[in-house]
Amino acid sequence: MNAMRLAERYLDTWNEADAEARRSAVAAIWTDDARYVDPLADVAGHGQISDLIGAVQAQAPGHVFRLLEGVDAHHNVMRFGWELVPESGGEPVAIGFDVAVTGADGRLEGVVGFLDRAPGA
Repeated sequence: MNAMRLAERYLDTWNEADAEARRSAVAAIWTDDARYVDPLADVAGHGQISDLIGAVQAQAPGHVFRLLEGVDAHHNVMRFGWELVPESGGEPVAIGFDVAVTGADGRLEGVVGFLDRAPGA
């Protein structure tokens, strides 16, 4: 899977509201022992990653993550920007970028997120 498609699928998991479908989507693109870290979270494994996404959705109901511009990638590393915006359109409430590392099977082994703008910041 190319880097752009993986980034899109990754953000799709952040937008998946159904917990069961989200956990399945996480399992499809993350390795079993994958880790996600940002300034507000540090989780590992499919269950914790899926639960974190659900918690973020609960904090920002009616918002969706969108990919900004393109994906920069080389070897097994990629980086991409994103924004969290109201589903109905409008100004982003959060903006950041993620750096992801993939394993030999092409799934995510780890993601480190950076927040350029976040609610209350």
